[in-house]
Amino acid sequence: MAQQLSFDLPAKPALGQDDFFVAPSNAMAVAMIDPGFTWPTGKLVLSGPVGAGKTHLVHVWASQSGARILRAADMTEERVPDLVQGPVAVEDVQDIADNLPAQKALFHLHNLLMAAGQPLLMTGQKAPNLWALSLPDLQSRVQGAAHAALEAPDDALLAVVLAKLFNDRQIMPKPDVIPYLVAHMDRSFEAAQDIVARLDRVSLEERRGLTRALAIRLLSEDRQ
Repeated sequence: MAQQLSFDLPAKPALGQDDFFVAPSNAMAVAMIDPGFTWPTGKLVLSGPVGAGKTHLVHVWASQSGARILRAADMTEERVPDLVQGPVAVEDVQDIADNLPAQKALFHLHNLLMAAGQPLLMTGQKAPNLWALSLPDLQSRVQGAAHAALEAPDDALLAVVLAKLFNDRQIMPKPDVIPYLVAHMDRSFEAAQDIVARLDRVSLEERRGLTRALAIRLLSEDRQ
């Protein structure tokens, strides 16, 4: 039988507040982006592994505050004057640890936002004291921010994350697929993204439903 062509189309994530599942592993972060929560230093760092929900929470906060969102790697001095007009969220700050021009631009933006009383939200995979930014003044500023960590998921959260990832791809697994994955897969958000993408791709290629048997096969391949 000829295989069906599959295209790795990007899933469109649902990023609304109602799409985020609150669990003990992320409750602190959710509470701290609430409009009624005042960050003591005017700035907040969200940290957590890939897929933990940092970008989701950034978008929730931006929708509530009117903040601009950009990646740290896209920071330039030329962008700073426009950005300081309101709240700002800068994602993946630890990615610019060796990018001195981007660090200088972020440091400049940080100082202007603090002077103007505008909030600054930053994200990274590790805690801010581990970002190892080569600009000491910027490293000290991010370490002075309030910090909320998104932790590894428990069973309930992992199940919801898997369900959301399937829903983002507009696919419906058989009812026993998610419980099996929760019990047997690596317990990380990154692993959840990977297995959902692979299940989607293989089910399309083989023109078969997304079943527990398929999940067993793919996870068995991982252990070989």
